[in-house]
Amino acid sequence: MQSEQALLACGWQESAFAARAELLAAQLKVPVVQLVSLQDLPFAYLLLCDASGLALQMCGKKPPGPVRADFVSGAVAHRRQFGGGQGQMIAKACGLAKGIRPSVADVTAGLGRDAFVLASLGCQVQLVERSALVHLLLEDGLVRAAEHYELKEIISRMALVHADALDWLQQQASLSESMRPQVVYLDPMFPHRDKTALVKKEMLLFRDLVGDDADADGLLEAALAVAQCRVVVKRPRKAPCLLQREPAFRLEGKSSRYDVYSLKKLF
Repeated sequence: MQSEQALLACGWQESAFAARAELLAAQLKVPVVQLVSLQDLPFAYLLLCDASGLALQMCGKKPPGPVRADFVSGAVAHRRQFGGGQGQMIAKACGLAKGIRPSVADVTAGLGRDAFVLASLGCQVQLVERSALVHLLLEDGLVRAAEHYELKEIISRMALVHADALDWLQQQASLSESMRPQVVYLDPMFPHRDKTALVKKEMLLFRDLVGDDADADGLLEAALAVAQCRVVVKRPRKAPCLLQREPAFRLEGKSSRYDVYSLKKLF
C-alpha cells in the first residue's frame, strides 16, 4: 500500500472551510490545496471540506462522486426505514431477538453502516476504526447525523473509538467479563479478487488508502478471547473461514455470509 501522504491532500473550494482543511491536513500530515479542478490536482484523492461536512473525492478526469459517512440520506436511510428490522441477516447473526439487544463492538467500523443498523435496532455499539482518515469521515458523519431529531437517539447508542482493533481487543481482554461486549463483529476487507468487474468506489478508496486487513485471522483469535457471547464475521460467500475455523453456524446471502462463533447464550 502506498502511504496516505503520497496519495492524499486536504482541500477546500470556499474560503470559509480553508481553516478546517488546514487543520485536518496537519493532523493527517498531508498537503492542503484550494480546489479549482479535480482533473488538475497531482493527487489521487482529496479529503474535501465543504458545507456538507467531509467527503473523500477521487481526483482525475470524470471521477465518481464523493464518499461520505452519511447516516441521514441515501441507502442508509432507506435501509433504516425499509430494511426489514431485526429480520435482517446481520441482526439475526448478532443474536437480536425479542427482548435481546446485545452490546456490540464493531472493530472494523469503516463508514459505520453495519453499526448504524444495529444501533437503529436498539443495540449499544462501539465502533473501532484504526485509519485516521476513515475515523475523521466517520466522526463527521456521526456529528451531522446527531443534529437530526429522528436520528439523535440512534447516534447516542454509537460510541466511536480511534484505535487499532487488535490493540483495542487486547485491552478489553484485561477487563472483567461483564464490561466486555457481548458480541464482537468483524467485517475485514474482503480478499482481493483479480476480476474485471468494477469494484465499488468505497472499496477502491479503502484499498488504496487503508489497505487490506492482513491481520484478520489475528482479529478473530483476539475477538474470541473477548466476546462474552459470540463473534460474528462477515465474509464473501465463497471465501474460506478465518483461521480455517468452522463457525457454529452461518447465514448466507447472494454475495456474502455471516460466520457465527457462539460462546454462550445471549442474555
